[in-house]
Amino acid sequence: MQKYQCQVCGYIYDPAEGDPDNHVPANTPFDKLPPEWVCPICGAAQDQFSPVD
Repeated sequence: MQKYQCQVCGYIYDPAEGDPDNHVPANTPFDKLPPEWVCPICGAAQDQFSPVD
């Protein structure tokens, strides 16, 4: 699954890990994140993320 990087702080969302601290289970693709999910480090919105090669 595609990883995405926050363009504000550099945090990388890895779908294989999810974001358990914010109730996002492992194996959740970026496009299936809840609409209210934001970067857990800096609070940037999802539109501030870009795919990582």
